[in-house]
Amino acid sequence: MVGLQILKRQRQVAEQHIKAFADIPVANVSDCMARMTASGPRLRPMHKGGKLAGPALTVKCRPGDNLMIHKALTMAQPGDVIVVDAGGDLTNSLFGELMVNTAIQRRLAGVVLNGAVRDCDVIAQMDFPLYAAGVTHRGPYKDGPGEINVPIAIDGMVIAPGDLILGDADGLLCVPFGDVEAVLEAARKKVKLEEQMMIDIKAGTLDTTWIDVTLKRIGADPTPR
Repeated sequence: MVGLQILKRQRQVAEQHIKAFADIPVANVSDCMARMTASGPRLRPMHKGGKLAGPALTVKCRPGDNLMIHKALTMAQPGDVIVVDAGGDLTNSLFGELMVNTAIQRRLAGVVLNGAVRDCDVIAQMDFPLYAAGVTHRGPYKDGPGEINVPIAIDGMVIAPGDLILGDADGLLCVPFGDVEAVLEAARKKVKLEEQMMIDIKAGTLDTTWIDVTLKRIGADPTPR
């Protein structure tokens, strides 16, 4: 039944690609995706520090209910990222200290929650990657409905089961399964370009002629008067 189904993941991004993206800043990857993909600024890291990279195990649940998240924790494999579309509602917390420790025990790569968490002071001292939209002490319901391993969306960012989920202090990004290799190649080039730019900045040789070229193109006189 639509709205109440638990599916198996049919594909997932390769481990070699997960490792390759692990050291690339999310901002660089985002630039290589034309700056058109983002999960919104509300989803912020609740943990102390550390990057996130892994295949998505998706969950769609109604606001305030975490039954399907508990089920997903029993299904997830080491290295998975549980990504939850809970509608962005912050009325009830859907994840807390006990569930974080369950995720750690199952060796997950992290959790992304378009909803609220609690036990935030404890989570803030941990290195386990956990991203959420807010905090509340009020606990969840556990009645359903919900779905596991179906396409979901968070603030316009579509996530299919097995897509690559990346996260750092700047936020979250989904790289679609079929685009991983092309985006990785572009992101590596972007990293090398910025490394050279940093060298030029420190040497005082950074080329800034593009600024005046752009100003002229839009009809502005670049010469101060």
